[in-house]
Amino acid sequence: MKRLVCLLAALAVAPLAWCGEVQVAVASNFTAPMQKIAAEFARDTGHKAVLAFGATGTFYAQVSNGAPFELLLAADEETPARLEREHLAVPGTRFTYAIGKLVLWSARTGLVDAEGRVLASGNFRHLAIANPKTAPYGAAAVATLQRLGLFDTVQPRLVQGENIAQAHQFVATGNAELGFVALSQVYRDGKLTAGSGWIVPPRLHAPIRQDAVVLAKGQANPAAKALAAYLKSDKVRAIIASFGYD
Repeated sequence: MKRLVCLLAALAVAPLAWCGEVQVAVASNFTAPMQKIAAEFARDTGHKAVLAFGATGTFYAQVSNGAPFELLLAADEETPARLEREHLAVPGTRFTYAIGKLVLWSARTGLVDAEGRVLASGNFRHLAIANPKTAPYGAAAVATLQRLGLFDTVQPRLVQGENIAQAHQFVATGNAELGFVALSQVYRDGKLTAGSGWIVPPRLHAPIRQDAVVLAKGQANPAAKALAAYLKSDKVRAIIASFGYD
């Protein structure tokens, strides 16, 4: 039955293309949306997306060293472009799949006010961010603090996660009273899922434009091409928007 579903789904684009697997490297901030998308992708096409989550900078290093990833969903636009320039990605397959939003978040209700004034108040001991050298959301957090003139003040209180998932974990477990995380980690269908937060105005940091690209190892894999196309569909765009992305 599954084989028949795969064939029928594939006939629209490539006759006699069968179900396959695609190895996907996914930026940590996109974990929840991509898990949902992968389930829908399998249901609709029969292809399976095998997902790995982590920091974009770490994935760049792994791909450069021969990791078997076939599709990259980065947290920035520069990394996919760089891989393309270095002939590690398929030319012409790069596209923006989401524009991310940064949020100052606390698991405690009422701690973060609607304008983020808590940062200047000093009413916290620890502020979590992702590693700004490898995680674009971490770089956006640093840029925000610098634009607000608060970086030097809060620097002694910073706790740094390897990626945005670890930064979120620090706040969710209470090890940090608040932190800069991806809105998608704490947002569903128009509201925060828990705690309190301040969505950082886009003017305070460079746009978090997140690009995807088919990697060189996926060039001959129909499942990689199918997933890249699926990410552009109206169905997936609605899923992405429901997690707070533009």
